[in-house]
Amino acid sequence: MTNPQPYSTSSERIVFLDYVRVVAIFMVLLVHSIEPFYLGGQGTLVASFGDALWVTFLDSALRCAVPLFVMTSSYLLVPIKGDGLSFLKRRFLRVGIPFIVWSLLYAIIPFWGTGGQVDVEANLSRLVFNFTPYSGHLWFVYMIFGIYIIMPIISPWLERVSPRGERMFIMVWLLSTAVPFLRLAASETGNAEVWGEASWNEFGTLYYTSGFIGYIVTAHYIRKHVDWSVAKTVCVALPMFVVGYAIVALPFYWQLPAEYPVEGPIDLAVAWERSWCFATTGVALTTIALFLLFKLITKPCRIYPLFEAVSKLSYGIYLVHIFVLVAVFGYVSSWGLATPVVMILSATITFVVSALIVKLLSLVPKSKYFIG
Repeated sequence: MTNPQPYSTSSERIVFLDYVRVVAIFMVLLVHSIEPFYLGGQGTLVASFGDALWVTFLDSALRCAVPLFVMTSSYLLVPIKGDGLSFLKRRFLRVGIPFIVWSLLYAIIPFWGTGGQVDVEANLSRLVFNFTPYSGHLWFVYMIFGIYIIMPIISPWLERVSPRGERMFIMVWLLSTAVPFLRLAASETGNAEVWGEASWNEFGTLYYTSGFIGYIVTAHYIRKHVDWSVAKTVCVALPMFVVGYAIVALPFYWQLPAEYPVEGPIDLAVAWERSWCFATTGVALTTIALFLLFKLITKPCRIYPLFEAVSKLSYGIYLVHIFVLVAVFGYVSSWGLATPVVMILSATITFVVSALIVKLLSLVPKSKYFIG
């Protein structure tokens, strides 16, 4: 017996996607609550082996949060409806204008604990090209704009491709998620480039089938062709998650040093995070596994209205949360609590406060232009 189609409310909301959004946005906040335990000082700072273990254990399970958002959007949007220009205009009004507003706010408003110091001129100059040092989380919006641009291009193909052709693309994309590890292996030969990559050419064989585009196609394939029973879904998704988690966590753990505290340049943390990158094999497997499991939710529970409400606020929560988290973490970390408690409590308080702020902002006229 196969699963019924995902339950939709009278407003045609797909219930399981609201659960995904709420869980994923909390995961993002938890990731950012964990970062102070290995990022700091010159760039990398880990106080103890215990902190390193908690970072490894928790953060490795959370790296799928961003790809889950991409799959959620793709599940809803592709193939796109109407012409590409109208689609991009709607996306810009929904996502782009709030992004511009909050980019400016992060550039000019000092954070809690900075003593009111902020280099507004330098920040505004940098915004012409990229996010500012205090709005690093907004990298996601730059990426999602690229996703929106590619959606009208691949939509005609998705409407015509056979299930087998779609599966072939997904398999090639999954192969591309191993390229970062192949580069590491290739570096043992004295050359870290693979399959046509060189100092004068970064476009290797799998370049055009790599990155977040695979999550778009996978989400579409799941919507169109995956109608499995609960038993089959669990039998596929749980082992997939376990294998993916191992691929994410073990390389990070193996690189942890023997002596603490550890302090070094940011490049040290970047090297540790290689298996955490969003388009690598382990993250891809954990993302797909969780998405399949969430798709099993076919009916709303009693507290679904709360999830639906928070889901509608999720983009606003994402935009505002760093302002809140910096202040919250400063207080919670001074209470002498255990490392995992500080991580989870900071994320939880930030989540609640940010949701309340965004809810209040949503009552303001024209609020869609600053919270989406």
